[in-house]
Amino acid sequence: MIVNIVLLVFGFVLLIKGADIFVDGASSTAQNFKVPKMLIGLTIVAFGTSAPEFAVSMQALASGSTDMVLGNVIGSCILNILLIIGIGAMIKPIKIKDNTVKKELPIALLISSLLTVIMLDVKLGNGLLNQITRSDAIVILLFFSVFVYYLIALAKQNKEQNQEEKPKFGFIKSFIFVGLGLAGIIIGSDFVVDNAAAIAKTLGLSERIISLTIIAFGTSLPELVTTIVSSKKDEQDILVGNIIGSNIFNICIVLGIPVAIFGTITPQSFSYIDLIMLVGSALFLFIVSKTKKQISRFEGFLMLLAFVIYYFLIFII
Repeated sequence: MIVNIVLLVFGFVLLIKGADIFVDGASSTAQNFKVPKMLIGLTIVAFGTSAPEFAVSMQALASGSTDMVLGNVIGSCILNILLIIGIGAMIKPIKIKDNTVKKELPIALLISSLLTVIMLDVKLGNGLLNQITRSDAIVILLFFSVFVYYLIALAKQNKEQNQEEKPKFGFIKSFIFVGLGLAGIIIGSDFVVDNAAAIAKTLGLSERIISLTIIAFGTSLPELVTTIVSSKKDEQDILVGNIIGSNIFNICIVLGIPVAIFGTITPQSFSYIDLIMLVGSALFLFIVSKTKKQISRFEGFLMLLAFVIYYFLIFII
């Protein structure tokens, strides 16, 4: 098992470094085209930091590890809000723009609720099993198309707010970084999935627990690093946009595309507490942002406390 742990860590290093290189290259490309910061956070940074989850999900479904896919997506979404935004708010209170409260947060809450509904076949549809079918995945992707439409409209409305700072790299170097970053992400995901599954079997743990903890935390490290850096540099547009965009990408792309490609998945083990925390964390973020237009250190503390309680419940439920 020691070999598996070493290879798992190596896989995470490749994933994180690959995502870091990808974000640098993609962000520079966007800056060359004078794309607004909020749009970068919602798209390029969000996709770049969600790339590890996507690579892990594709590899997991190809290997038949369906619980690892759902655990990865749900765990990452919960961790992004409760842990990462919680830490960001503890470092410095996070101001939320009106546009974010009125449009982006409701979309994130709606998509989280959608995932919960389509997973409750037994409770809501008198089904024999809770499944996510290819048609469910297509519905998720259609919802994502609404988000893409919003992003296009946002880009058109914010042309006057283009960044003034110069891009870090030129076009050619940016494209090279994008390619190298994606290569690291893909190779790293192979190591993560294969060795995480091996560790789970050795310890007698379910894929759900491994994916909700080790894999969700490992693939969310890029978001954590981006949030800490953004908070310290007072780049709150990128901080908030990154988390909201990452959660939307996690559900729509990380889950939607693999299921649309490979077909129906049937979770072997999941707890309703996972779905409650998924929607509850998104709802809490929306309510706090709507009423106060910021996330204070106290709300950040509450998020971290909820995160600790949830992860304690994972092992006893």
